Amino acid sequence: MRSQTILADLQQIAQQAVERPGQVFTTLAHKLDVRLLQEAYRRVRKDGAPGWSGRTAKDYRKELKANLEDLHIRLKEKRYTAPPIKRIWIEKSNGKKRPIGLSEFEDKIVQKAVSMLLGAVFEQDFYPFSHGFREKHSAHDALKEIREGAMNQKSGWIIDADISGFFDNINHQQLREFVKQRVNDGGLIRLIGKWLNAGIIEGEVMTYSDQGTPQGGVISPVLANIYLHYVLDEWFVKEVQPRLKGKSFIVRYADDFVIGCENEVDARTVKEVLPKRFNRFGLSIHPEKTQLLSFASPQSWNENGSNTFDFLGMTHYWAKSLKGFWVVKRKTSSKKLTETIQSLRNWCRRNRHMSIEYQHQMLSSKLRGHFQYFGIRCNMRSMEVILHQAIRGWRFWLSRRSHKSTINWEKFEQLLAKIPLPKPKIIHNV
Repeated sequence: MRSQTILADLQQIAQQAVERPGQVFTTLAHKLDVRLLQEAYRRVRKDGAPGWSGRTAKDYRKELKANLEDLHIRLKEKRYTAPPIKRIWIEKSNGKKRPIGLSEFEDKIVQKAVSMLLGAVFEQDFYPFSHGFREKHSAHDALKEIREGAMNQKSGWIIDADISGFFDNINHQQLREFVKQRVNDGGLIRLIGKWLNAGIIEGEVMTYSDQGTPQGGVISPVLANIYLHYVLDEWFVKEVQPRLKGKSFIVRYADDFVIGCENEVDARTVKEVLPKRFNRFGLSIHPEKTQLLSFASPQSWNENGSNTFDFLGMTHYWAKSLKGFWVVKRKTSSKKLTETIQSLRNWCRRNRHMSIEYQHQMLSSKLRGHFQYFGIRCNMRSMEVILHQAIRGWRFWLSRRSHKSTINWEKFEQLLAKIPLPKPKIIHNV
């Protein structure tokens, strides 16, 4: 019942945002009551690593009602302070490391509650071609839209763009100005400011940054979408497309986006103005990773359609269907394929001394997760490669548990017959 009441309140805000597209909401902070905090607690993930204090979701749940009531009082009396973010480094499949920010669990609750309020308003303004971190949107929606744009709108030229360090370079002042265009509530703006200026703890060293969104923050996705809504989406729809001579489309997933144009002149013009547009807002388009390529149907120029581009881990390319028509197909990109294989082998190496049952359970989970995303039509061969390499890697490292534990293929196949690994299958027919 409580969730339904909160949902009704958010829907009322959303309806008001739809009916009054020019309205600026100035009184939303009072919605941060115990009921909304309770719903935010329900929605936030509880299996994440704890922040710098070590307090876990399980610890917080022990006195949940009292904790949420105390949190509400601190928010109401403007005594809430954003705790620092704990930074750790995790190893990537290529041997390099990337930073991860661990927020306090209570802070995640507040960020989730605020993101729900912001989302109720801004979701009504966001364009349907923006798919990242939005309810009822997915990466597969973006992949489907690109395929339809290339095939149905005859967009023969593709701009595959890359924003350099987007989440680390968002301008704080500009972000606040963008938020204020629809939500100019002092309480919410102050909270956003506290998160933007929260320190980062690494070891015993505290650092601060005057740009970028909170590392690993629950609020970061909606703030990022707001920023790019004004920097890219609205600009492209209202200023760029009306000036183009041919058809065009744009598909964005978080900070990754692809633009398709019907003719070459339009495409070259857009590619030329993109860096200037992003520079105005403290962002930069990577000059080497951003490419312009011809992607017209081979049927129109009697060639084999050799040009390809990668988006969301998938390589897009032209090929003939079973009926002999030229269509856009997708397969796992070579980069993602290599990363996944290396990641699986590294996991098998690190966990080779764990029990067979544990290793099988975890490998199965990893493979199912991979197939769940990459199980797209025409991508069976790439998934079979992943399964084959996972089997090879598992046997290789099981054989190195000790000098006496060598497992030949016959013995290993007997093991797989008893505890088989998941088989790839097509899940998304897009």
